[in-house]
Amino acid sequence: MNYNLKKISGDASFREFYRLKKGNKTSIIVQANREKFKNLITYTIVNNILIENGIIAPKLISNHFKHGIMEISDLGQKSFYEFILKKKNKFYHYKNLVKLIIKLQNIKPKKNYYLGKNKVKFQIYTANNLHKESDLFFDWYLKNYLKTSKIHTIRKIFRKELNQIYKKLYFKNDTFVHRDFHASNVMLNKKRYGLIDNQDAIIGNPLYDLASLIDDVRIKLPTSLQKKILKFYYLNSKLKKEKFNKLKNDYDILSVQRNFKILGVFVRLYKRDGKSNYLKYLPYTWSLIERRLKNPIFKNFNRLLKKYLNIATLKKINHL
Repeated sequence: MNYNLKKISGDASFREFYRLKKGNKTSIIVQANREKFKNLITYTIVNNILIENGIIAPKLISNHFKHGIMEISDLGQKSFYEFILKKKNKFYHYKNLVKLIIKLQNIKPKKNYYLGKNKVKFQIYTANNLHKESDLFFDWYLKNYLKTSKIHTIRKIFRKELNQIYKKLYFKNDTFVHRDFHASNVMLNKKRYGLIDNQDAIIGNPLYDLASLIDDVRIKLPTSLQKKILKFYYLNSKLKKEKFNKLKNDYDILSVQRNFKILGVFVRLYKRDGKSNYLKYLPYTWSLIERRLKNPIFKNFNRLLKKYLNIATLKKINHL
């Protein structure tokens, strides 16, 4: 039997991926250079949970965890991102992904999961998690424009305001959240959708994955389509008994939080890891943030932005 091993494009994690071809069959070799427990063991456990709940995810074929390597099933080479760009009726296809999110949200997580002697316990997406992530904007993005001492002051001011905003989140952290549900992490697998990059799953707010999908910085969707997708989720989810404005507020808050995090993460990938290809997404990330900041819930946050930060200057990525 002929064997062929070819490196394939990776993601933003500390992992490298190779497609192994054995005759007519293929599999994926994953090598974790850092954070092996999260990138191999936790990833495998979450994949198993998804599979047990009827969701397509990579299956473990063989493991060499102590060497930072495992072999998993190949979900194909075409992502939803590549698929949707050429489609005219995008709403039809996004409805299928919303249904997949709802299916994820029907998972009832156990307290602990095991893989051999390894135990994984899902975290709750607390305010501390939210702050830790939005801090990446100040620690990585903002430091390209301001002196370190000034950043500390501004971060303290905005952290205080963000804390008040996070307290306004209405829905409880009681839902299975993929945490990185975007078009490039959904693969077309024999006309069905499969999920990859699953190791960051957490128990959190039901609007998080939806904000991640609709306000995906990789795909520019018109506002009208974004509203239709959000409404479709509302009418088909367990939240349809709630008032829509409560859902919309949580959606906007989590979208802003996530996209401030993304600004920081993408600059960190460039500065620390030399991955400049993520910088092309920064302008649209700002557009999404500004779109969500129109919600009156951000009235004081917008006042602080005008007082302490020049958004027009911050949006100029050539300073990086």
